[in-house]
Amino acid sequence: MKETELKVRVFGDPILRKKAKLVRKITDEHRKALSVMAQLMYRDAGIGLASLQAGFTDAMIVVDLGNCLYKVINPRIVECKGRQCLSEGCLSLPGINVKVKRAKKIRLKGLDECGKPVNIAAEDLLACVFQHEIDHLKGKMIIDYASFLDKLKIKDKLAGLKQTRHKPDKDAKTIAGSTGL
Repeated sequence: MKETELKVRVFGDPILRKKAKLVRKITDEHRKALSVMAQLMYRDAGIGLASLQAGFTDAMIVVDLGNCLYKVINPRIVECKGRQCLSEGCLSLPGINVKVKRAKKIRLKGLDECGKPVNIAAEDLLACVFQHEIDHLKGKMIIDYASFLDKLKIKDKLAGLKQTRHKPDKDAKTIAGSTGL
């Protein structure tokens, strides 16, 4: 996999609407995929990226607000508190922002790249980013939260993204050792 071939999948690519597969056994390929995802996120100046956005079908996310890189396999939110509404952007929806209501504080569980359990408490923007990326693993995007009026406003941008999307879904990669949810 060459760096020049790597691109974040853009709206219109069917993989973005799929559900990621639960990882049953973590392999070197999963660790490599997480590194590739982090490189893509940093290259495109993002603060989070889900595996489906990078063309991998296994349930993995990377998040970094500038002070700590989180690599989480099979992330799931186990606790939510409070409410916040932030304007969110997305690497798969360049030029589009949507106000999304999410929990202000969350606790998530998953596995690190070595297979050890992780338990992360997050609040404010970090909580928002984790929720955003976990939504991607379920095939959900920020535009799904948009009001009818906002959907009308971004309709032309979405149509343009569909026409210029990157690699088709047939290039999606399932990593050995994973299975469906």
